[in-house]
This record gives sequence, C-alpha cells and structure tokens, in this order.
Amino acid sequence: MPRTHITELVLRDGHQSLIATRMRTADMLPICPQLDAAGYWSLEVWGGATFDACLRYLKEDPWARLRQLREALPKARLQMLLRGQNLLGYRHYSDDVVSAFVERAAAGGIDVFRIFDALNDTRNLETAIRAVKATGKHAQGTISYTTSPVHGIETFTAMARELEQLGCDSIAIKDMAGLLTPMVAGELVRRLEQAVDIPLHLHMHATAGVAEMCQLKAVENGCEHIDTAISAFAGGASHPPTESMVAAFAGTEYDTGLDLNALQEIGFYFREVRKKYHQFESDFTGLDTRVQIYQVPGGMISNLYSQLREQGELGRMNEVLAEIPRVREDLGYPPLVTPTSQIVGTQAVMNVLTGARYKSITNEVKLYLQGRYGRAPGEVNAMLRQQAIGNEDVIDVRPADLLTPEMDNLRGEIGELAQSEEDVLTYAMFPEIGREFLEHRNNGTLVPEPLEPPPGNGDMGRPTEFNVTLHGETYHIWVTGAGHKSQEKRPFYLSVDGVPEEILLESLEELEYDEGGAPRPKQPRGSNRPRATQHGHVTTSMPGTVIDVLVEVGAAVNAGDPLLVAEAMKMETEIQAPIAGKVSAIHIAKGDRVNPDETLLEIEPA
Repeated sequence: MPRTHITELVLRDGHQSLIATRMRTADMLPICPQLDAAGYWSLEVWGGATFDACLRYLKEDPWARLRQLREALPKARLQMLLRGQNLLGYRHYSDDVVSAFVERAAAGGIDVFRIFDALNDTRNLETAIRAVKATGKHAQGTISYTTSPVHGIETFTAMARELEQLGCDSIAIKDMAGLLTPMVAGELVRRLEQAVDIPLHLHMHATAGVAEMCQLKAVENGCEHIDTAISAFAGGASHPPTESMVAAFAGTEYDTGLDLNALQEIGFYFREVRKKYHQFESDFTGLDTRVQIYQVPGGMISNLYSQLREQGELGRMNEVLAEIPRVREDLGYPPLVTPTSQIVGTQAVMNVLTGARYKSITNEVKLYLQGRYGRAPGEVNAMLRQQAIGNEDVIDVRPADLLTPEMDNLRGEIGELAQSEEDVLTYAMFPEIGREFLEHRNNGTLVPEPLEPPPGNGDMGRPTEFNVTLHGETYHIWVTGAGHKSQEKRPFYLSVDGVPEEILLESLEELEYDEGGAPRPKQPRGSNRPRATQHGHVTTSMPGTVIDVLVEVGAAVNAGDPLLVAEAMKMETEIQAPIAGKVSAIHIAKGDRVNPDETLLEIEPA
C-alpha cells in the first residue's frame, strides 16, 4: 500500500491558477484514460471557479462537463471544491439549494466534496457536510489557513475537532496563498494529527517557492495526502509538480506508488495543451515571495493584474498590494480565499483608484460588515462598519438561518428555460450569466470566446506577436494587453524579449473603430453621455457595468439614497445621490458599460 496519496489538480486548480480557468473540456478528455489509470487517490475536476468560467467564457454546460469526465474516468475518485453555504457563487444560499446542489453533484459523479468557508465559520459548513453524508459520499472538512493576530495552531486545532464532530471523513489544510513555511507546516500537521482521528490532506500553492518543503515536513509528521499538479501546470501560483513529489518520495517509507513514466506522458500532453491558452497567462503567476508580506494568494494576484490592466492602472499594483493588509485588518482578518479574497481585493483596488479610502464601499463589504457572510475572525473597524451600514443591526446567527427556501422560487423565475434541476441550479449560482447561457443554449447560439484575440478587435489587434528590427537589433514583441481606448494616453503592455514593458500611446486624433476593427476618425454621436460638471451630476468612480437602475425620472431623492447598482471586478457597488433633489435625467440603462466622469443621472437640487 502506498504511504503517501496524491490528489491531482490539473483539471481544476492547476489551470485556474495559471490560465484563468480557461481549459476546455475538449482538451481534458483525450488524456483521461491515462489519468484514470495513473493511480491517484483522487482527481480534482470541478468546483471552484470552473462553474463560472464554463458559463461566462467557454459557453459549456458545467454539469455536462462533469458527466463527460465521469464517463471518461470510470475508475478514478472525482473531487470538487465547494464553498460551503456559498456553493459556487458569491452569496449564501438557503439550505434547500445547498442540499439540492450537493445531491445533483453527487449524482453527476462527484465522490469527494472538499468543503470550506472563507471565514472558517463552521456554522456555514454544517448543511453541506450533512448533505454530502446523506448521499454516501466523502465529506472533507477544510481549514482555510492564514496568519494574523487572531489565527494560530490552537485556532486550527479547535476547528479540526469541530469538523470531526460534524461527521467529516477527512480534513484538508487549504493554504490558498502559500503562507505555510516548512517548520510551521510540520508542527501544524503534528498537532492536528494528535487532535483528530481522521486523515489529513495538505493543499498548498507554490507561490512563495516553499511548498515542496512544506509537503515533505507535513508527510514526515503524519499527513498522508498531498495535492499536486502535473508539471505543465505546476509552480508559481499553482502547486508543487506531481512528478517531482513522486520522485522525491520514491523508494522511501513515503513512496506514492505512482509510475513516473506514466506521469511524464501526462505532463507532455498538458505541456502542448497549455500553449493553446497563452493569451490567458499572467505575468504574476511565477514565484513571488510578496505573498509572505501581503498574504495575497497567487490566483488573487493574477486577478488583480487583470483588473488593474482593464482600468489602465497596472503601474499601481504595489499600492494595491500594500492596501490589501489594511483592508483585511479593518474587516477583522478574514482568510483571503473566495469570496473574501474578491471582497478585500476589490475594495483595496477601489481605495487606491478613487484616491480616498472607503470613498466608495462595495455592497459585498457592507454585507460582510453586517454579518451576512458569517462571523469575522477578529474585531472589525467600528468606524468603517458605522460608515458602511449606519445603524442597521449586525446579525450574530448563522446567516442561512435568515433565508427562506428558494428552490421553488428559482424554478418559477427561470421557467421553461430550465430543462432540468441542474439548469435551475445554474441559474441560482449566477442569475444573469446563467439565464443568458440557457437562452443561448436553447437557441443554439452558444459561442465560446476565441482562443486567440480576433483580428483588428480595436484593443490589441493582430498581430499580437511579432519581431521589430531597429538600428540592426531585432526584438521579439508580444502584446499582452491594453488599457481602455477612451484614455488620452492609452497603455499597452508588452513582453520585449521576455521582459515585461509598458508603453503609453497618445493618439493625435480621436479615433473609433469600425465593425471590422479598423481605426477611423471618431464621428460625433448624439448618444454620448455628457461629462460630469455639476454637483448634481452622478458619476461612477470606476469603469463597470450597470446592474440595476433604482430610480425613475421625477423621483425625489435624499443625499445618500441609492440610485443604481454597478458591477466592477465582479463586485457590486451602490452609487448614491450626492445631493437631495429630483431626478431630472437618466442617461443609462441596465447592462450599459459606464466610465468615470460620465454623467449617469442628473439631480436637480431641491
């Protein structure tokens, strides 16, 4: 019997960490026979961000992906990552939705449910654990590892005992940021192994470059299960390479029993697959010891990179990284894992880009401060809470206790678009993109995003990779991204002979782009929104998308009343009335893209 068991992450967290969760099912299926025969303890194939990415970008049905993988991997133990009461979305769901989701996932082929809560609030894990046990599947309770003045080995040991009492079959240490160091990893595992009688698993990202050493010390101290990713999708923001750990333990008392030759064949396959997704590679997925200072997970760093690049503010990355620990402290030191990593990271970006801390507060931060995500690990900033939610009550019960059953309402809302219970759950996870996906599926109009940028798309154009010869020297140029076309000096992000560079392109005439993507002098358009010049002109501090308009022309509003909801970087923000008065004009509608300095609504002073 092998002493050390391996969970392979290439089909989920490996590509989520390195190519923004973009791997398509068609690139997974050909290698499934080899994965199935390799002898892994489990294969992580679903959950996390895969559900969102399938719908939003790949235009694949995530439930169909699960069924296809189950059929292609008949022998393997299939595993998923589940966010407790959040499931795979960004809010808490009622207990009947959690139970229905778990039942359908188990029926679709999931054998092991790794269940975590972003706040380590075990109340948010109870329903999911109970639902998994009801299906007869493996419930793996999870400790979201972090460091702070309110976290330590005693904290995690107490949580492990709770998870065992809740009926978990095993416990995973989830170090999503790569914060563990070898000696701490060994001591943590040793103490947990003494505290509980169920197996321990270590899931650790390689961001800081110490993950392999941590896994060695964990195994030496009693951890029998480690998570790895095949070498083509290992390292940096991902995980230790499978082949390397198998080689390290070979011939010892910790031998994995896996065949290195078979693993290398799998690695060679994925090495070629990864090349297809080069446009989704981030410059921030290599070794980065800043995680030990800022505690930012690798996947979060790549998201911040994309967010700041979209805003044309990539040069302010270090300011955002410095702001994240301050926001985290204000919120009572939540571990930085979905959804708290998005909540903290987006608020930090807004604090930096708006030039004032908490000038604009996302709806998710407001809900967090009200207790809607659960119990904060430490004390939150009382002044920030007052600013965010005023005199509203802070809840101290399990957040889901305040929710009524939702499944019947969800079925009614999505109606005939849903052809199965899985479709209803898809809509539940992501109402906007879920409905859009189902509409396009039913109409036969699903089109995945291109693997290569379209020609002349007005953003990067084609070619995006070329050679330039200047004064006899030839340089290899790869255009990796671009800022907004609306910027006076538009940034373009390049790799010049492998070295990241940023250039600013200033057009001498205002351009727009035709349907083919070719530039032309901008034509005047009467539908352009006016620039904000008066106190009653309502604007947004960041580019985003209008989610909802909450008022109509003629409505009387007070200063501070919510007028609309905008989404930026997957987080929603209420835009409030700057003055009291009457809404005299509305220049936006649901679904519109908006930019700073545009007048979205006009308020005539009272």
